[in-house]
Amino acid sequence: MSGGADILEATVTESTRVVAHGPAYLFGRPLGEILIESFGLPREKLEEALLAQGEKGGRLGELLIGLKAVTDEQVTRALGAQLDLEYLELISFDDVDAELVKKVPINFAKQAKFIPLKREGEFVAIAVADPLDTAVVDHARELLGGEVLAKIARATTIIDAINSVYDRSLNEAEQVVGEMEAQDLDAAEQVLESDQDLLDSGDEAPIIRLVNSLLFRAAKERASDIHIEPMERELAVRFRIDGVLQNIIKPPKRYQNSILSRVKIMAQLNIAEKRLPQDGRIKIKLAGRDIDIRVSTIPTIHGESIVMRLLDKSATLLDLAEIGMNPTILKDLDELIRRSHGIILVTGPTGSGKTTTLYGALTRINTPEVKILTVEDPVEYQLKGINQMPLNPKIGLNFASGLRAFLRQDPDIIMVGEIRDKETAQIAIEASLTGHLVFSTVHTNDSAGAVTRLVEMGIEPFLVSSSLMAVMAQRLVRRVCKECREPYQPSDEEIAKLGMSRDRFKALGGDTVYRAKGCSACNRVGYRGRSGIYELLVLDDDIRQLILKNVDSGSVKKRAMEKGMLCLLDDGALKVAQGETTIAEVLSVTQEDL
Repeated sequence: MSGGADILEATVTESTRVVAHGPAYLFGRPLGEILIESFGLPREKLEEALLAQGEKGGRLGELLIGLKAVTDEQVTRALGAQLDLEYLELISFDDVDAELVKKVPINFAKQAKFIPLKREGEFVAIAVADPLDTAVVDHARELLGGEVLAKIARATTIIDAINSVYDRSLNEAEQVVGEMEAQDLDAAEQVLESDQDLLDSGDEAPIIRLVNSLLFRAAKERASDIHIEPMERELAVRFRIDGVLQNIIKPPKRYQNSILSRVKIMAQLNIAEKRLPQDGRIKIKLAGRDIDIRVSTIPTIHGESIVMRLLDKSATLLDLAEIGMNPTILKDLDELIRRSHGIILVTGPTGSGKTTTLYGALTRINTPEVKILTVEDPVEYQLKGINQMPLNPKIGLNFASGLRAFLRQDPDIIMVGEIRDKETAQIAIEASLTGHLVFSTVHTNDSAGAVTRLVEMGIEPFLVSSSLMAVMAQRLVRRVCKECREPYQPSDEEIAKLGMSRDRFKALGGDTVYRAKGCSACNRVGYRGRSGIYELLVLDDDIRQLILKNVDSGSVKKRAMEKGMLCLLDDGALKVAQGETTIAEVLSVTQEDL
């Protein structure tokens, strides 16, 4: 948040009253004069900002902050003084009425940068970052059902307060478990409506509250999967966060059937069938976001095990540069994806980000001039302007049949979720040889392994050589938490494990590296978020000759590295040298390169 609107810079001889459907705001002295008097703003800086405002428009406070003449806090304090509003340096738990917060959607509060505080007489006190935004005040008045009394605070202060109040619900699962342990309660099973926002659910049944709070917490903590696992004497709930499973809670064993049945009802599964695996889907809204949850159940000796995979349909797809791809590889890949025909494969284990990479590539070349078709299992993210088809094995719609149908749809670019068998591989190759650009994935350890995998499927080496343009192998490494990471000097032995000398490592910028520690910001794990490491094998004449000779993948990889290809370990070492991750993390995902 920054300073006042243009009107505030006029000379005001008398107080001007502005009403925003609530208490009146009084304009006093110009904002610039307050900043000069109270915070030592140089007058020449004020004149420079006013000149820029006259030429380009914009708010004076933002212009002054951009000139580094004042801070965000100083502008906020000055605006509070000008409008005679109380300035809040901090907003604590005790300052906020939880009942009032329930009336305000979390996503709107963050977007509008306001939070309700407490009732003060006939008014509801609110903290706002921009009290001159009358639309926010109007919405606050409607949501809270009464007149509002505005107080001013920095945007970061308000966002921190919103997150703190939002985080209160993270402990609700533990509270519900405590209630369960204290008493026996019937689990009232009710189907959650697909268009109901989970945060607005008023259900009080403990089983429903527990499952809802787990879904809420998983989404808040960026979990990709929820595991509900029956053991002999307990029921364990774990989240997979940044690729690693973490224990969350252990509800009472006697509630196992009720909890599992609740999830199965939400996923529209057969609750009476406990002997066979089942697959279903849950669609919910959470804080205004559409969350698609894929549910899988399998029978175990102690009961059904359930895994729920969370897909945020409203999440913004990241560009290839934002997922950690280094500029050299990105440049080569960007050139490859703009060719008219051929096959580009992405390889790696499950959960290594292959789909994200393919989506990122398609987004780069998605223009009105080309037709793009995808066949996926399932469609994870909906891409505007792209025709996406989900598999349906029950009626015989698999990758091969979907791909065969695509060729009659006059596509320019085709994406096949995965090449699993010879039939799919053959059709993909035929498509590439008839003028189509084909993207797909295979499961191999490295880029060179994808070549031999196709040959093992029964594809002739000359077809692989003539159709395949490039193979990208990738892994995801956890980013070391920047709030608590510890710098240290790596030993020669540690650097050697990365496959390079100390001199070469220093040349990458790795004079100092970091190790994970753990703090409240990263939930004591030491890591927060993930980044990709990549290995791009581009097929040139030399590599094609090796493929025609049907050599092993090791020879192909060795030749590619002699010609300058960075392997996964090399790219991981670069991430370590740049301070993005740790040596231990890179080694844990590149064992096959050692």
